[in-house]
Formats: sequence, C-alpha cells, structure tokens
Amino acid sequence: MSTHTHVTAPTQYIQVKGNKLAYRRYGSGKGLPMVFLQHFTGTMDNWDPAVMDALAKDREIIIFNTTGISSSEGDPRNNTADIASDAAAFIDALGLQQIDLLGFSMGSFAAQQLTLDRPDLIRKLILVGSGPRGGEGLDTFSPLVWDILSRTYDPAEELLLDTFFTPSATSQQAGRRFLDRIRARVEDRDPGISDKVVPAQLAAITAWGTKHEGSYDYLKEIKVPVLIVSGHDDIIFPTVNNYILQQHLPDAQLIIYPDSNHGSIYQYPELFVIQVNLFLKGI
Repeated sequence: MSTHTHVTAPTQYIQVKGNKLAYRRYGSGKGLPMVFLQHFTGTMDNWDPAVMDALAKDREIIIFNTTGISSSEGDPRNNTADIASDAAAFIDALGLQQIDLLGFSMGSFAAQQLTLDRPDLIRKLILVGSGPRGGEGLDTFSPLVWDILSRTYDPAEELLLDTFFTPSATSQQAGRRFLDRIRARVEDRDPGISDKVVPAQLAAITAWGTKHEGSYDYLKEIKVPVLIVSGHDDIIFPTVNNYILQQHLPDAQLIIYPDSNHGSIYQYPELFVIQVNLFLKGI
C-alpha cells in the first residue's frame, strides 16, 4: 500500500475507452478501496486533505478526473449515464472487484447511476450534497447561485467560500481553513479545466434535475446501504433533496450538519470522517 498522502500522491494515467485518465491512489488498511466522484468543475485538487488523509488510514483512496476534465483526455461528458459508464470502466481498468463509493454534488448523481448499473461493484454508497432525478430545484441553479457564479474572485477558488460555506463567521472561518488545505499541494497540481467543461456539466445537471413522472422510482432499485450527508442550508442543491433520497432509498441514513452549506463535510471534516468510518464498518 502507498505511503503517500493526498498532497504527495503522484498523478498516474490509465487508458479508459481510448482516453488517458488521470488518477491518484494512496492509503493503507484492510478496508475496501474507496473511489470518489467529484463536484461540478472540480478536479482532484479540490478534495480536502483533512478528509482524504484521515479516510486513507483504513483503506486505499482513489481519486480521478473523469473524461475531459483537467488532466484527463477526451471531451467532457454532458450526461450522467456517460459519466457513470466512464467511471465504471475506470474502476474495471484498475482491476478492482468491489469498492465503496463516494459521490459529491454532481458526482453524487453519477454515483447513484453507477450503483444502479453495477450493483455487484458497489458495497456501500455515500452521497454528499446530493439529490434524486427530478429533485426540487435541481434542473437549474437558483438566482442567488447564478449571481455568485457571475462574480469575479481573486484568487478564483475563493468562490468556494460563497458556494460551499454559509455567511456566518464560524462557517467562513472553516472555509478559509479549507482553502488553506486544498492549496497545500504545490507540485504536480492539476491544470485548469477547458472551456468545454462548464456547458457539458450544466447540461448533465439539467437533464438529471428535470422532473418526469416517476422520477424517484429508480431509487428503490438501489439496494446497497447508503449514507447521505447534507448541509443545513445547501444553496447549490437544496437540502430537501437529501431528505427525499433518504425517504425513497430502501436502506439509507441521513446526516445534516448545522450552519453549513454545500461543502458541509469540509466544515466538519473530523466529524464526517468518524461517521463515514462507522458507516463503512457497519456500526
């Protein structure tokens, strides 16, 4: 097993469906490998070292950039089904037989789809800042969020203070600490995303979030245990969507953190890791 940390793990590459995808893996322990699916416009460098290194004490951690994102080749996918299919192909290419899966934000949509497509592959599923197909306010961002996204931030990652954290002093302080942590990796950082990423991913979010008759019916087919985590006031994907997931999934538990937004797990990294470990150990 690797002795690297989130900050030092080297970027590796693997061929998946004709494209070279970038990934990093590190960690140790007897737990199943844990694969992560990232949020809208995010790269491997947007994962929080405080969360990842703590989880890596008991298992191998695998993060990657999906097709067309940052250091991975190809055109970014514009629908959840293709993102999930590429993720499954990536996991197969690594030779993994079974994993635990965490999807954050837009990545949680693909994580649901992947679990539906390959129930043999996923032992347990963690959904963070998530929502079901056709959920409440998921087909487009709110006017508040569009306003935030239209602003200029310098440095650019300070956008996350407004989208991931609440305006309270406590939450903003946690956000500053989070930014310090994700800036800690200096060498071998991911390059920026291309101009193709935002329109493709917005199309995928819109398609997932558009309501149809029976939109939630698929959830009863996800049989694996699921842990759902949300912020109390998620402005990106409204908090109520996580409750909807919990009510429709056969085996799901829900945690909502106080005074928190879309990046709730980065405001409470120590607590989140404790609760994830309890969930994965079946306690």
